[in-house]
Amino acid sequence: MPSEWIARDDQTLALQGEWTLANYRAIKSTLDHYKADTKVPNEATKAAKETVSLEAITRLDTAGAILVIELIGVEKAQKVGEWAGELPKEQQALLMRIAEAMDTPLDVETPSYSRISQALASVGQQMVGLWSQQRQLLAFIGLVMATLFRLILRPRHWRVTATVAHVQQSGLNAVPIVALLTFMVGAVVAFLGATVLQDFGATVYTIDLVAFSFLREFGVLLAAILLAGRTASAFTAQIGAMKSNEEIDALQAQGLDPIELLVLPRVMAMLISLPMLAFVGMLSGLAGGAMVAALSLDISLTQFMNTLQKDVSVTHFLVGLSKAPVFAFVIAVIGCLEGFKVSGSAQSVGAHTTSSVVQSIFMVILIDALAALFFMEMGW
Repeated sequence: MPSEWIARDDQTLALQGEWTLANYRAIKSTLDHYKADTKVPNEATKAAKETVSLEAITRLDTAGAILVIELIGVEKAQKVGEWAGELPKEQQALLMRIAEAMDTPLDVETPSYSRISQALASVGQQMVGLWSQQRQLLAFIGLVMATLFRLILRPRHWRVTATVAHVQQSGLNAVPIVALLTFMVGAVVAFLGATVLQDFGATVYTIDLVAFSFLREFGVLLAAILLAGRTASAFTAQIGAMKSNEEIDALQAQGLDPIELLVLPRVMAMLISLPMLAFVGMLSGLAGGAMVAALSLDISLTQFMNTLQKDVSVTHFLVGLSKAPVFAFVIAVIGCLEGFKVSGSAQSVGAHTTSSVVQSIFMVILIDALAALFFMEMGW
């Protein structure tokens, strides 16, 4: 059956012409006619038993190689170097490589694991990811601290304008929401204290409950959590957008330090803003408690202030306020670090923004718990 691509003479089958993708449909049709004429029922064609010559093939690509292998069989194609030495080495290698791929079974059995093994593997992966995340955070904290110490004695490099702008965005603009939230929480704590202490006839100690809780814990903790959700996410989104737009690469190409230009102003702004917001939160929480005491417990504002002055020392206020700079530094560093981790897509910006909020809130609560244990042991 002579054709443009196949020439057959008795027991010799010669393949010729350009066996390429451009001629794939025509060659495929010719092979179908050839198989029908020779009445071959399956892939083990008669060509696999005949003497095959590939010398006349002028061009061969992947598509043509697949057709050749379908014609002569996988086993014969794997040994093409033994019987088709006239074929160029590149084409021989192509035929053998595709034959090996076609001979590999597609149904690869996936190993089965028990649910316990899968659960342990998942826990292990999470722990490895957490360890890597904490190492990156510690390294970034060291980098920020080194840059900060380097710039302390170089006032010309201070970014005062950027710092003031971030103080306004992260501090002054957050005053209303912090004041409102802590006021309502103070009212709730006072209601709870009045309800519990009323059975013991000690409702007057509601004042102490509100004062201790807000001066030591709730004032700074609620302000820090609000800034973790409000400001850390903003830092991550801002730096992440700059990373996506390659603005950070442009800064580095100009010889500017991104830590000095982008991170330190945000860190300094948080160190200034959070103590002020914590102070506002303490006052608002006490105001909420005083309102509930006046409306529900018939405790006047004068009595509230006198009890507060008599029973609560300034140590509790200093203990609560001392945690604010630590919270501020951790929140700012995590927000900036997650921004630098953004890979370039909008999905990555959203994922790292969410991660910065979760990490910040977790670290704030963890540090607050450790600080509470420390101050309790110290008797402060």
